[in-house]
Amino acid sequence: MAQIYLVRHGQASFGSQNYDQLSDLGLQQAQHLGRWWAARDLAVSRVVTGDLKRHQQTAQACIAELRGQAMDALDTGLWQADAGFNEYNHHEVLARHVPAFDDPAAVKHFLMHTPNGKQAFQDIFSQAITRWMSGNFDAEYSETWQAFRQRCVAALQRQLQESDTFKNIVIFTSGGTISALCQHVLRFPDERFAELNWSLVNSAVTRFHVQPATAEKPHRLALAYLNNFAHLEQTNNPKNITYV
Repeated sequence: MAQIYLVRHGQASFGSQNYDQLSDLGLQQAQHLGRWWAARDLAVSRVVTGDLKRHQQTAQACIAELRGQAMDALDTGLWQADAGFNEYNHHEVLARHVPAFDDPAAVKHFLMHTPNGKQAFQDIFSQAITRWMSGNFDAEYSETWQAFRQRCVAALQRQLQESDTFKNIVIFTSGGTISALCQHVLRFPDERFAELNWSLVNSAVTRFHVQPATAEKPHRLALAYLNNFAHLEQTNNPKNITYV
């Protein structure tokens, strides 16, 4: 039975002018995952990333630690970028709700100078997500919620078509993408999307079993585990567990 592993990118550069860049800690998180997999002899047959820099940096750091553990196939070109796994435009979603937050410096100032700033920001961002998902303001967004969700599901379907050939497919992507795909598989309502998205740890892994297609049924997915970050817990350092 094939497996699909969805990996959230390592910690990015939240609050900076360029979020799409791993922090030093984000790089270490990816390396921890690679070493964890190497210790368990995970044989990866296909690596897929979104085309965002933080996805590719996470993949490169993780696979560098895993290389040598049945990884010869990766050296023959079985590494693919698919923009279908890119994150939604979280900056745009936030700025449409709070125009002042179009400037990342304003977000950083808010977090530093607002009492209980992280919780207050999370509340605002949840409101921004609700606005985006409502469908009432679609003309204001470069990509609507429905278009984002359909894009993510289409990207996953492309990998399912490869699952008869590749038995362990690892996809390095973002929290919103993983949440949308979990919603697709588990069929939970839209309002649970943001709740799951906030809970996903940087470099955490969500794993699906792929049930093979038959003449009567297409490929089907079953959730094996969600948001597994044991590779970070085993470091015994709470600072390694981050959410941005």
